[in-house]
Amino acid sequence: MAGKVFFSVSMSLDGFIAPESLGDLMGQQWMELQQWIFPQRFFRENLKLGEGGEEGRDNDIVRETFERTGASVMGKRMFDAGEQMWPAEAPFHTPVFVVTHEKRDPWERPGGTTFHFVNDGIEPALDQAREAVGDRDIRIAGGGATVLEYVNAGLVDEFSIALSPVLFGSGIRLFEGVDASRIALEPVRSEPSSRVTHLTYAVHPR
Repeated sequence: MAGKVFFSVSMSLDGFIAPESLGDLMGQQWMELQQWIFPQRFFRENLKLGEGGEEGRDNDIVRETFERTGASVMGKRMFDAGEQMWPAEAPFHTPVFVVTHEKRDPWERPGGTTFHFVNDGIEPALDQAREAVGDRDIRIAGGGATVLEYVNAGLVDEFSIALSPVLFGSGIRLFEGVDASRIALEPVRSEPSSRVTHLTYAVHPR
């Protein structure tokens, strides 16, 4: 049985998942949005940030998201930002399919991550990911425009939001431009922690 296609993001209370400018990634506002994940033990271990860290439900969710993912798909904007910030051993440890117009040979990194560059759109990228994962799940890693393309194309089965107690005011809004006439959501799970509220929804055609 084929796995699910899902995305999992942190979102501000006013609906934003990233600053507008790539230059503001890792800035104070973005760090506040992501503050819940940095202390988690699994996150620290995966990015080789050192020993220790928090355990609990937040940590479990980070680990479960990683373990269910057999491949990731991302847009060029996210790849460009990540290429500068990820360590040499990129944190995916699976195939990653980058939707881009840039023609480029696969880029293999230590630790099992290989970036494949797909030039003919979101559906071929997803098809290649499905061939790579078998029955495991595929994560649409971002950024917001790529996530929205997959949602509007009816290709997302499920998503999770870590709703963070911060306000952005402006930036990249997760559902800006969503085709609401085609999308119906079914609540699956709501789990508050001391840092964020984790919300999970199944996605169905309307």
